[in-house]
Amino acid sequence: MSIAPRHLILNLLTAADGGTLTAREVIAACGLFGIQANNARVTLARLSATGLLMPAARGRYRLGPQAAPLAEDIAGWRDLAARTRDWNGDWIAVHVGGLRRSDRSALRARERALALLGLAEFERGLYLRPDNLSGGVVAARTRLRRLGLDDAITVFVARALEPARERQARQLWDGEALTRGYRERAQALDAWREDAHHLTPEIAAREAYRLGNEAIHALVFDPLLPAPMVDTEARQAFAQSLHQFDAAGHAIWQTFLRTAREPASTRSSFVEPTVETFS
Repeated sequence: MSIAPRHLILNLLTAADGGTLTAREVIAACGLFGIQANNARVTLARLSATGLLMPAARGRYRLGPQAAPLAEDIAGWRDLAARTRDWNGDWIAVHVGGLRRSDRSALRARERALALLGLAEFERGLYLRPDNLSGGVVAARTRLRRLGLDDAITVFVARALEPARERQARQLWDGEALTRGYRERAQALDAWREDAHHLTPEIAAREAYRLGNEAIHALVFDPLLPAPMVDTEARQAFAQSLHQFDAAGHAIWQTFLRTAREPASTRSSFVEPTVETFS
C-alpha cells in the first residue's frame, strides 16, 4: 500500500521530538517511501496554506492550529488506562439528526469524531456507546466539540433501555473480533521487535512506520468497550506492546533523521540501533 505524503508528514510531526521537523528531514522521510522531493515540497506548501502546518523557524515546520486538536486527541493512546472507568450500564448517546449531510467534508469530520469516541449508529442520527469513558457525558461532549462538531449535536445519557434494545445496542460491536485483534497485533509487534536487528536500517524505518501507524490507528479508533463486551486485559497488553514498539521505532527514526540533517559531504553511514534498543 502506498503512503500518502500528507499523512506521512502529519504523522511524523505528531511524534517528532520537540514537535518540529525541517524540510530536509521531511524530504528524506518521504524518500524512504518512494515519494519524490518535489512532491514532498508541494505537500508542505499545501499543508501550510490550509493551516495544518506552520513555520517554527526558517525551513522548519510544526503542526498548525487546524491540526492541533486532532493530534492532541490521537496522542491519547499513550495513556489508555486513564481513559476509561467502570461501567454502570448507562450509555452515552449523541443525536446528530439536525446536521446536514450534503457537506461531504463536514460529514467526514463528523464521522471521524464520532468514531474517535467509539460511538456507533444505533438508528439513523442516533449514536451510542457504553458510558465508561473517564469524565462521562460532560467530557464526551467537550471532546466532540473540540473535534469540530457544532452545537447542533445533542449529547446525553441513556439508561434503562428495553431488553431487546439493550441487546441491540450491545451487538453494535463485534467484541470477539476486537479481542482477537488485540492479541494478534500484540504478537506481531513483539515479534517484529525481537527480529528488527536483522533488518537494514532503511527497511527497519519503513516497517516500523507502517506497523506502528497501523497499530496506533487501531488503538486510537478502538471503542474502548468495557468487560465483558471485550477482554480488557488483552487490550491493555496490546497497548503495552505498542508502547515498547513505539520506543524502538522512535529510536530508529531519530537515527534516520539525525543522518538526514547532516550535509551530504560529512554524512556518515546510517548507524543501526543496537540490540539493546529493542529490549
